[in-house]
Amino acid sequence: MEKVEIGKGKIRKVLSIAKKEGRSQLLGTEAKEIMLAAGLDVPPFEVVDDIEDAVRAAEKIGYPVVMKVVSEDIIHKTDIGGVFLDLDDENEVMEAFEAMKRNIRLYAPKADVRGVEITKMLPPGIEVIIGVTTDSSFGKVVMFGLGGIYVEVLKDVAFRVLPVTKNEIRRMMREVNSYPLLLGVRGEKRKDIEAVVDAIYRIGVLANEFPEIVELDVNPLVVYEKGAKVLDGRITIKVKK
Repeated sequence: MEKVEIGKGKIRKVLSIAKKEGRSQLLGTEAKEIMLAAGLDVPPFEVVDDIEDAVRAAEKIGYPVVMKVVSEDIIHKTDIGGVFLDLDDENEVMEAFEAMKRNIRLYAPKADVRGVEITKMLPPGIEVIIGVTTDSSFGKVVMFGLGGIYVEVLKDVAFRVLPVTKNEIRRMMREVNSYPLLLGVRGEKRKDIEAVVDAIYRIGVLANEFPEIVELDVNPLVVYEKGAKVLDGRITIKVKK
């Protein structure tokens, strides 16, 4: 097994906050902090509380940006108008911030809102999904598939029991019927498959090092000709009652 370094201290700190609050579901921003500490490529983001800080964060990160509500009570953020994409300037950020506040008051008035996330708007790429679940018989299991219709409709995924080597990850990826999309089709250039292999390997190490992590999703990981970036993530932990 290849040895990789992950930021265990940072990860423990993030997990401890959720544990103290009795939360089994981490905030999306907490999940991204953990994935960043595990060595995945996470675009810059900030959590802000007011419109002035939203503009400041957007200008620091660089336009275009994405704005998302941060709340464990709002799972499907898009459904209540809690996500705004491709914001290009200060005026668009301010308008989106005010619109988001109205939407939350209207559609999720009882939600515990922790702030607003400002993050970089990523260019399009091939979207893949990495998941970890805990099986009662096999323990931690990692899943790989291509995003969108391939996972949701066609169930085109492959699984391995953790821990897993990078060679086994490569074999797992090739089992997915939509894998050729990463190789380049219809004039598209080959995507950075080794960046995906490394991301899956690091997720596996993370899940094994921290037994309290019972479920984890990177959904999606956006893959480019060079590199692969985490767009969104979700982590569920076991919390003592």
